[in-house]
Amino acid sequence: MASSNLIELIKKLRELTGAGMMDCKNALEANDLDLDKAGDYLREKGIAKAAKKAERIAAEGLSDVATCPKCGKCVVLEVNCETDFVARGDDFKKLVSDTADVILKNEPANLEQAKDLCKELYTEATVRIGEKLDLRRFDLLKPTDTQVLGTYIHMGGKIAVAVVLSGGDKEFAEQLAMHIAANSPKYVNPSDIPSEVIEKETAIQIEASKTDPKLANKPENILRNIIKGKVDKILFESVLSEQPYLLDDSKKVGQVLSENKVEVVKFVRYQVGEGIEKRQDDFAKEVMEQAK
Repeated sequence: MASSNLIELIKKLRELTGAGMMDCKNALEANDLDLDKAGDYLREKGIAKAAKKAERIAAEGLSDVATCPKCGKCVVLEVNCETDFVARGDDFKKLVSDTADVILKNEPANLEQAKDLCKELYTEATVRIGEKLDLRRFDLLKPTDTQVLGTYIHMGGKIAVAVVLSGGDKEFAEQLAMHIAANSPKYVNPSDIPSEVIEKETAIQIEASKTDPKLANKPENILRNIIKGKVDKILFESVLSEQPYLLDDSKKVGQVLSENKVEVVKFVRYQVGEGIEKRQDDFAKEVMEQAK
């Protein structure tokens, strides 16, 4: 059984590098339990272990917004890594910036093309950083000369937003981007909600009404209206125009847009790791099984 000191060092080294349990144990033992030297040792072994990185889960990282100063086009992107420690590092931030530059310059038609264009960047960065790295998604926005672009980055890149407006000014566009970051809308207007989404939520509420004693014996037309009201309430929470405006919650966003004679052309909101199932490690169990 490994000593308690070794176990703590293994845990720290894993948090710093994202390397596997036994890799950390072996690195520490090969370097007289020196944490810094063990970290360097693991990075030096990065080439040999590059193939194994594809099996890991990259759910940390950064989202970012980059704009071409000459043409005004904008890219919103998310790049993932395995640990928050790496996401905060200069090497990873440079990778995100370089990726944005490649996309703005080449305007790839889809994610596959973007990854192909950035393949060399990611191969070199994987060896240098020592983690699985992945360009997860991107979106290109091309405002016209009469449109306004607003952007907002939250928590150093945990959330990135870009919004294109018809009307208004840059200050208002940036304020709306901040609202979008905070409230996570999915649609601009109620009419943008797909019919299948409405049908699914309606079916859920119909089933729920059957077990609600308060709705028992309600006339069909009244019950139908109650169910529609519940569906609207739930779905409208994700509709931008129906949300209370962040900077004046006495008004809905739709009212503020109307008062300022502004229309939302498009918005993109990326939050790092959303929708990715992160691996949950039982560290104590793994220690018992492997660190002997």
